Amino acid sequence: MPRIISKLTIYNSIQEMRHAKSITQQDLADAVGVTRATIVALEKGNYNPSLELVFRIAKFFKTDIEKIFYEKGASRE
Repeated sequence: MPRIISKLTIYNSIQEMRHAKSITQQDLADAVGVTRATIVALEKGNYNPSLELVFRIAKFFKTDIEKIFYEKGASRE
């Protein structure tokens, strides 16, 4: 079975998705039950969210997790 040896670098499109819906960081934070500081850290790539938070964010945007969180160079179709 193949092993993942190096650390994965995960990116996200939260800021772009937020802007498309015309909502603030605070609006998103309130909707998914975190602080605005958490959303700021996510958007800057300084925080890797829990799996539960990832699901809450995807549910909020009504999309698949892979369309929000992805590896650099990976397809987001």
